[in-house]
Amino acid sequence: MPNFYTDNPELRHYLQHPLMRKIVELKERNFTEAAKYDYAPIDFDDAIDSYDKALEIVGEICGTTIADNAEEVDHQGPRVENHRVIYADGTQRNLDVCRKAGLMGMAMPRRLGGLNFPITPYIMAADIVSRADAGFENLWGLQDCAETIYEFADEDQKQRYIPRVCQGETMSMDLTEPDAGSDLQSVMLKATQKEDGSWVLNGVKRFITNGDSDIHLVLARSEEGTTDARGLSMFIYDKRNGGVNVRRIENKMGIKGSPTCELTYKDAPAELCGSRRMGLIKYVMALMNGARLGIAAQSVGISERAYREGLAYARDRRQFGRPIIEFPAVYEMLAIMKAKLDASRSLLYETSRYVDMYKIYEDIAKERSLTPEERKEMKHYSKLADACTPLVKGLGSEYANQNCYDCIQIHGGSGFMKDYACERIYRDARITSIYEGTTQLQVVAAIRHVTTGTYSSLMASYDEQPVRAELQPIHDALKELTATYETAVKTVADAADQAYTDFMARRLVEMAGDIIMSYLLLADANANDSFTKSCEVYFNYARAEVKKHADFIADFTPAQLEAYKPAE
Repeated sequence: MPNFYTDNPELRHYLQHPLMRKIVELKERNFTEAAKYDYAPIDFDDAIDSYDKALEIVGEICGTTIADNAEEVDHQGPRVENHRVIYADGTQRNLDVCRKAGLMGMAMPRRLGGLNFPITPYIMAADIVSRADAGFENLWGLQDCAETIYEFADEDQKQRYIPRVCQGETMSMDLTEPDAGSDLQSVMLKATQKEDGSWVLNGVKRFITNGDSDIHLVLARSEEGTTDARGLSMFIYDKRNGGVNVRRIENKMGIKGSPTCELTYKDAPAELCGSRRMGLIKYVMALMNGARLGIAAQSVGISERAYREGLAYARDRRQFGRPIIEFPAVYEMLAIMKAKLDASRSLLYETSRYVDMYKIYEDIAKERSLTPEERKEMKHYSKLADACTPLVKGLGSEYANQNCYDCIQIHGGSGFMKDYACERIYRDARITSIYEGTTQLQVVAAIRHVTTGTYSSLMASYDEQPVRAELQPIHDALKELTATYETAVKTVADAADQAYTDFMARRLVEMAGDIIMSYLLLADANANDSFTKSCEVYFNYARAEVKKHADFIADFTPAQLEAYKPAE
């Protein structure tokens, strides 16, 4: 019986990172809840054992139920009846088994019915679920919308909604509209406050993942006469109160088990979440950061599945009297796929640890005043999380697409047929570099961390970490590669031309990502020899990519931009 956690021993490596001890001790408030809850850990080792056992359950469910249902779900898909979504049969079975296993609300506090897991093991579960079925991850993973209610809603709302999520009710975030895609400040769904102080919502939302969920977070325009972000607030809508209908489900290329809905709101009762006018400025930004980390986990899970499908086929398929995995053109492709997978996963868990650290400190600050040292540490990790989230979402989703492309290529003509899982995985991967902010928007978010030196500081901190003698050549070469990156950054900065900077932003961000992921894989290889091959392969790949971008920047002048601009 396959288990998608235990069959991948490298996953356990990420629970052993040195920072995890501090994360767990802070999350568990030095294990003071053990006296109140019999399932709360008594120390660090007990906590890690709890995560390990929970991930084994996730792995078992994914390796059997969810993976087994994936093909059927892809073919059947959801449908709309009487303005309500009916899930595919396999999707419903998936949800039922996850609910029975207690795998909803994993990161929520125990007092609200959750498991009180840090974000890192929760993201590991999302990684595993995505390997089984990326479309189902969109339903299961939306439980992290409860984080927004936990962070910003009042205590009464927390008590009424979060336990429902922990018991298995589903969530959605209703942001996008027909005329407001990435430009969310253009949202016009109207929120009207009645004389009794209650609110109703009217308008249309589009491209809403799991749009017929039990509990919705809704971005709406609460301030009459406004047209910008300052007029938007966040609301909670409870499906039980009625007023929202599903007009249709989009007919998508991939992730077909996940219903993407167009919704109509007609005097739908809703509750204000947090403060007026802060919906986009504060709450959606927090929501989107979590969502982007989730898409990064989804991308890594897809990369894992693509690599494994390609590897299995290459071992079995024979041409010219031998398995095709013995041909350099194929084994090179597989080695690069594995290296990209390991590199993006390493950045994923580095980012999740940064998010854990600052989120836990924010939560502690609700209970007591932070010490000056704690506040400084919170700001430090918040900055790193802000820098790494767009990096891992942008590059991780691109690697997922590349790995799925190469998986199809290894299969040859067979990969173009629906007889093999790689065809479905290829379609599922395509959305990862689009939703929750396209790769191009991730570059826009990341470039300021190039220009302000955040990535440079991160590289410098990684460079200080000692490595084993056999890995020292890669460590030394990375120092040289970092210098190449710094020269490229200076070249762009010295041009003092915003259009030129914007044009070069993608190259600079990719260079930063290539170097940071190389350093992270180097640290993984230093601690665990199973990463050594990927470290070497990825470094060779990254070195070529960094030098390619550096050469382009060195030889390109702002005047040459004219050739790229569209004709008038």
